[in-house]
Amino acid sequence: MKDSGLHWLPDHQLGVAATLSHADQLVGQVADVLFAYQTRDGGAFELEEQLAFPNTRTVVTHVTPMPRKVPLLVADALVALRAALEHALFAEVEFRDGGLSEKAARAVEIPAARTATDFESWAKGRVKNGPASLQTGSELLQRIEGLQPFNRKDSENHPLARLVLHTNHAKHRTPAVTAVRIAAMYNEDQIPRSVRSLQPRPEVPLKVGDVIAETPFGTQVPVKLFPTIGIQRPGTDRWPVLMQELDEISDWVRTQAVPRLVTGSEPPAPELPTRYDIASGHTDERRAIMAGSTISAADRHKQRVGAASVRIDMADTLGQMDGSPGAEPVAAWLNHLSDEEVLERVSRLTPTHTHSPEIMRRNFEVLKRLCDEAVAFGANEPAGSGD
Repeated sequence: MKDSGLHWLPDHQLGVAATLSHADQLVGQVADVLFAYQTRDGGAFELEEQLAFPNTRTVVTHVTPMPRKVPLLVADALVALRAALEHALFAEVEFRDGGLSEKAARAVEIPAARTATDFESWAKGRVKNGPASLQTGSELLQRIEGLQPFNRKDSENHPLARLVLHTNHAKHRTPAVTAVRIAAMYNEDQIPRSVRSLQPRPEVPLKVGDVIAETPFGTQVPVKLFPTIGIQRPGTDRWPVLMQELDEISDWVRTQAVPRLVTGSEPPAPELPTRYDIASGHTDERRAIMAGSTISAADRHKQRVGAASVRIDMADTLGQMDGSPGAEPVAAWLNHLSDEEVLERVSRLTPTHTHSPEIMRRNFEVLKRLCDEAVAFGANEPAGSGD
């Protein structure tokens, strides 16, 4: 981050950076449990080919139970994100108005109004006992109004609406409901130009007995699946991707809501870090915040899952090449590399959708160099040093 000292963040708001950091760490814990679940031996679910003449069906025969820790951590992360908003607002009110009476303090909250009328009703409720800085026409009230879901046509998809929906459900009913689902799939002989171009699958949990694919008997069509973990939006039939839901909400709170609440203007640069060291005490808190990371836990998870997938595919591909030391030594080399290094190497390959001879030749040369790198790694490893 640039050495600007986060000039837009006043000292009385430094605490919000710690709350956001705590939330990101909780999202990171969610990611850790999910990664272990998704990469376990046997996978998150099992499939079986079943005859349904004249076709063959690919049927789900088992879904591994989701660890209870996942929904509990998800709820904690979302509550922490909501707390970041509430803490920032309270700090701003207290800075402007000084000490608050108990009644005035209870009136300080962030609403999530789906309509302008609902927001007006909420604002009128602050008139009698609310603090001065939240009275009708106040600057702070206008800032809160600008964050409301009703400012979007699809107010139900506004990050604040989703945040309140999830946290209210977690506090008063049950923790988040999560489940395995298939985000997308394609036939391996029809490779799409990008994951985004894939036809999305229905947002429904995967259940035993579900038919994933059906083909004529005797026909083999290799299918690539993109399993993921979904989270149910309470009171709806929506099951968006869990880590994406957490990422979108946390990003909005950190880069939009808090800065707008504090400054009343377009989010200034630099952005608040996603996390910094909150396990230690700091003489200079601002400097510690500035030294924090700008990569979110969700981005780290995406990178980690992507690298794990690449390691499996690349070990198989390179292991079959002439001059290769074999899949196991290649896997050892790939495991030696960091996630960033693995993804950088696979990025050297150029996707081809037309089977261009030139691109295929270039990709072969890249694969050959990667194979040579694996051979060199094995030659430099002491005998018997593998795990």
